[in-house]
Amino acid sequence: MDLLLNFADSHFFTPYVYPTFWPEDEPLRQIIGLLVITNLGATVLYLGLGSLSYYFIFDHNLMKHPQFLENQVRREIKFALTSLPWISIPTVALFFAEVRGYSKLYDNVSESPLGWPGLIFSMFSFLFFTDMCIYWIHRFLHHKLVYKRFHKPHHLWKIPTPFASHAFHPVDGFLQGIPYHIYPFLFPLHKVLYLGLYVFVNIWTISIHDGDYRVPRLLQKFINGAAHHTDHHLFFDYSYGQYFTLWDYLGGSYRHPSALMGKGPLECIRNLKSSLMVHEE
Repeated sequence: MDLLLNFADSHFFTPYVYPTFWPEDEPLRQIIGLLVITNLGATVLYLGLGSLSYYFIFDHNLMKHPQFLENQVRREIKFALTSLPWISIPTVALFFAEVRGYSKLYDNVSESPLGWPGLIFSMFSFLFFTDMCIYWIHRFLHHKLVYKRFHKPHHLWKIPTPFASHAFHPVDGFLQGIPYHIYPFLFPLHKVLYLGLYVFVNIWTISIHDGDYRVPRLLQKFINGAAHHTDHHLFFDYSYGQYFTLWDYLGGSYRHPSALMGKGPLECIRNLKSSLMVHEE
């Protein structure tokens, strides 16, 4: 995150915002800068990527489903934009620790313990590590003692749109984001790759809420896509994973997606239309 902070200092904060006598490496200034960058970045990624997905990928026929709520899109966006600033506060604390040099992030490939192979390996280990952690955090959030207070608001959206992707209670959103932030404190990771993975995580989170249930047949049992995650919203006890289905298999929570068996939300809508046509006749 120091790459973004340094860029913001050089092109915006130093010349236009802060007085010249305030050092760029002063802690309070760094915290303020990180808060601005984190909130602005999260909002732009959410609204920008969410809008692209909503207008070009999301199947708007899903809005005819009986469990699609009135004014749902507006409510999803409002909920997300209300939660993101609160989620950013503890997140910035972790970013601040990174900026102050407490993580294992590095600038150059030569600093990687294994060079280029280490950099490539870290990309895959990041995905598998975060997928494992999120699976168990997600299951914890479904425990009866915490579900109603923190995770239930996200399950309000039975038929989610891309804008439901970040519509979490702040505690829920931060807990499910922790694995992404603690990885570089445990394992070496290139700073540019970290930023790239951060963007990828946001894209993936939106994609599993986008209503595009198509998955290549060979990957259906391995990749946790929108079809899997929609079943999670509908049936509660299945598909807790983020990218992969591995931990759902190991944890006994795998369910082959109803949408891939011709029994999903779109089929429900077609059946309703058929019933209405028969009734009108």
